[in-house]
Parts: sequence; C-alpha cells; structure tokens
Amino acid sequence: MSIISDAIQAKCLAFSDRIIKLNDYLLEQAANKKPAYKMIKGKRVYEKSVPVYLQSVSNLCNQLLRAGTSIGANNAEACNGISKADFKSKSFIALKEARESLYWIELLHRNKYIDDKQYQSIYTDCEELVKILVTRCKKINEELDGK
Repeated sequence: MSIISDAIQAKCLAFSDRIIKLNDYLLEQAANKKPAYKMIKGKRVYEKSVPVYLQSVSNLCNQLLRAGTSIGANNAEACNGISKADFKSKSFIALKEARESLYWIELLHRNKYIDDKQYQSIYTDCEELVKILVTRCKKINEELDGK
C-alpha cells in the first residue's frame, strides 16, 4: 500500500475501534437500566433472549457496528484489489458504508442514546472519512473515464 492508503486505513481502523467501544458502552448502559433476570419464587431466572427494552438499542448498535467496521474492511480490499475496477468497486462500497454509519449515528443521537458531545465527536470523525473516500472515488472516476 502507498503512504496515502496506509493513512486512510489507519483512520478506518481508528474509527472501527471507536465504533466497537461505542457499541459496548451503549449496550452496557442499556443493560444497566434493568436487570436481565426475573425473580421467580425467590430465585433469579435469567432472560434467554434480548429483553424488549434492549432490542431497539441493540439493533441500532448492530447496524452501526456492521457499517462502521466494514469501512476499513472494504478499504483494505480496495487497496489489495486485483484491478482498477475492483479498486473502484470496493472504494465505493467503503464510501457507502461510511454514509450509512452517519445515518445510524444520527439515529442514535435523535433517540437520545448518545449525547451531543458523543454525537459531535464520532459524527465528525465519520464525516472526515466520508470526505476522504469521496475524494478518492472522484479521483478514481476521473482516472477511469480519462482512458
């Protein structure tokens, strides 16, 4: 990989790390709101499935976890592509995943799962990735169209 590709991949990995930590934090916060067990005849009976009060945050977290971590995976695939067309395809997929991540971050904020400070910080990081990937995708299109 080139120096630029290495720098982009480093940003993707750092963003993935943040997404994983945010996911863990949000699930822990939601789980601490209510116990994951019921008391039946004086004994704890643990829930076997995700309790209803955790389902929405769990689903949102899963969506963000998938989209946010796949940016780096697709970027790595792009950088190791077997052709320019493969590089272009994987780069555009990484961009789409970054934009999808913005959506899930916005939704978590709108529904008060993350506060304004958390939202601004992670949203800004994701926007930066989107801008980098947009620039790369435009450059790829210019190179391929110029031929």
